[in-house]
Amino acid sequence: MTRKGIVASTTLAGLCAILMALPAGIDSARAAGASGPGAAAPRAVAAPRAEGATTPAQASHPAAAPVTVAPSHPPTVATAARATAAGAKTQSDRVERGKYLVNIMVCNDCHTPWAMTPKGPEPDMTRQLSGHPQDVVITAPPQLAAAGVFNWAGAGTMTAFAGPWGVSFTANLTPDPETGLGKWTEDTFIAALRTGRHEGQGRPILPPMPWPQFRNATDEDLKAIFAYLQSIPPIKNRVPQPIEPPEAQ
Repeated sequence: MTRKGIVASTTLAGLCAILMALPAGIDSARAAGASGPGAAAPRAVAAPRAEGATTPAQASHPAAAPVTVAPSHPPTVATAARATAAGAKTQSDRVERGKYLVNIMVCNDCHTPWAMTPKGPEPDMTRQLSGHPQDVVITAPPQLAAAGVFNWAGAGTMTAFAGPWGVSFTANLTPDPETGLGKWTEDTFIAALRTGRHEGQGRPILPPMPWPQFRNATDEDLKAIFAYLQSIPPIKNRVPQPIEPPEAQ
């Protein structure tokens, strides 16, 4: 073989070796480049999501809770019964308060007729707060000293009083509709004590009724007193009208 033939054979053999090694080199370069700096991270393949599961985005932004609107129902018998019971308790409390006030304001001392007992004179509670007895008739004021200490007087029943104003009789405070407060309203009662006039607009309420002091009571206390007076037994007893003093007749 000539020199040129040897060179040509050597060159051809080297080229074949290069070409045969080229695919392996490319694969090695790809493997090295995939793990080298700047290489793109391999894309993760998402696992299949179970039905009903939430994604991370959904977990970080939970959906607003649904608003439940309670259905509207008409009041039941039980609800009405509870309301009635609450109202009854309030009225019962008011009556008890009124009873307490009537007792400490000594209303029975004048509006309940007194009777003599073995212990001395005491209010006759069978005629509680019924006022001056209609069968105890007084037609004229007693003779009183024009001056001096004893210039006014009271009847033995503690329901009639005489003085410069004439003769006054304590009123029937029971809820009898014809002779007591049965037809009065709460407002009428309060007006009478606030103004010192019968039913709030009539004749003056005469001594010794201390309405100038009672007028300072709160509306709530006056309502309580009226509620209690409306709760006691009604007694039919027609109290006479006041008698004017002699000089006014």
